[in-house]
Amino acid sequence: FNMYELVVHKTFAGAHNLRDYEGECEKLHGHNWKVEVTLKSEKLNEIGMVMDFKIVKKTLEEILSRFDHSYLNELEEFNQENPTTENVSKVIYDNLSEKLPPEILITKVKTWESENCAAAYYV
Repeated sequence: FNMYELVVHKTFAGAHNLRDYEGECEKLHGHNWKVEVTLKSEKLNEIGMVMDFKIVKKTLEEILSRFDHSYLNELEEFNQENPTTENVSKVIYDNLSEKLPPEILITKVKTWESENCAAAYYV
């Protein structure tokens, strides 16, 4: 079968600390996070797109606006869950999947906390 893929990157700045962690990351610290979202679809829309990049970027931006310049530990999503890069990716995935049309599948949400370290969530 044929499959089309679309990839969008957005960034945000946010701070966190890891609970129950022994090491430097238990202290409050921040990152300039980069989020990479990969979408797929078997079909293109009437003008030949999986989805307009502009719409995907705007939707992702709306989600990330809650994270930007925030202390992630204080967000409702991280009351119980540690704000690890893995969990940040899952929260973004969950929020994005609620806002996209059902025919658009999220292949992966990959979140970079630094130039060399990333974690991804996908199903």
